[in-house]
Amino acid sequence: MTIQRPHLDIPSLLRFERRSIAAALNLIEDRRPLRQAQALALLDECAALPAGAHVVGITGPPGVGKSSLIARLIDLAARQKRRLAIVAVDPSSKVSGGAILGDRSRMHVPLDAPVYMRSFAAHDRLGGLSREAFSAVFLLRHFCDLVLVETVGVGQSETDVAHVADTVVLVVQPFSGDLLQFIKAGVMEIPDVLAVNKADDEALARKAMADVQAALSYERHQWARPVLAVSAATNLHIEDLDAAIAAHHAHLTTNGDLPLKRAERTLAWVVGEIVHEVGQRGLHALGGADGVAVWWRHQPADWSELRRLTVLLATLRWRVEA
Repeated sequence: MTIQRPHLDIPSLLRFERRSIAAALNLIEDRRPLRQAQALALLDECAALPAGAHVVGITGPPGVGKSSLIARLIDLAARQKRRLAIVAVDPSSKVSGGAILGDRSRMHVPLDAPVYMRSFAAHDRLGGLSREAFSAVFLLRHFCDLVLVETVGVGQSETDVAHVADTVVLVVQPFSGDLLQFIKAGVMEIPDVLAVNKADDEALARKAMADVQAALSYERHQWARPVLAVSAATNLHIEDLDAAIAAHHAHLTTNGDLPLKRAERTLAWVVGEIVHEVGQRGLHALGGADGVAVWWRHQPADWSELRRLTVLLATLRWRVEA
């Protein structure tokens, strides 16, 4: 049966018309079966388009100033006329299941700037990124210059964001005591850029940067990860942060690493979805992560990521239940 999706004008999405973007994301978030089938049809249609946006994950503990930093980055993008989308992940309401809007309500988005912001509930992902949030990023990559993904900053969100972002920015603050926990949890392996926010006090900022650089000294990466002292409150070195983020993207594109990195991270997301839905038994039934990779490569090239995952999960449920 051919699924007819609601009329969504692809050219209007390419023109970055906010009403069309909102309608497309509404479709992705709607969990009714027909609407989900329509969302898959839309994502399949968009999968043939170039996915040229730079996807940047902004993560860090609650209260470190992620939203304030993003507000500054919005100002920069608006001045440069870049088409920017913000996917913000918020805790879910225990009553409605919807997103509890946090600092996003205080962000200023210029009315005439090509900027679109959307909050997604974490649902049952313990603070991580829901499937709807991943699908939104997959869609927005086709229509934007830059997509910012802000995490809740607790639970699995730090690692989840690395499965969808080209560049991960970890935000910390002086004397927070978070670094040791990050090292223990493996979070320090994730970021490509580190920002020490609230660095208005130069002496405290120097000490915090030295601590971060010491934590990074145990890791060896092809990309030399920059550590910047910034302040969202006073706009200190925000342009340097923006330049460091852009430099990492240039590094990926110049070396030709971006397609491979996206493919690896998409597979990591798929493995996580399988374990979430059907557990380790389901992953084992497919031959582990290597089996998932083989299955993924043999799917039609014009299928979207969500289509492939949906078909794979349907197959696995049949195997597990048999």
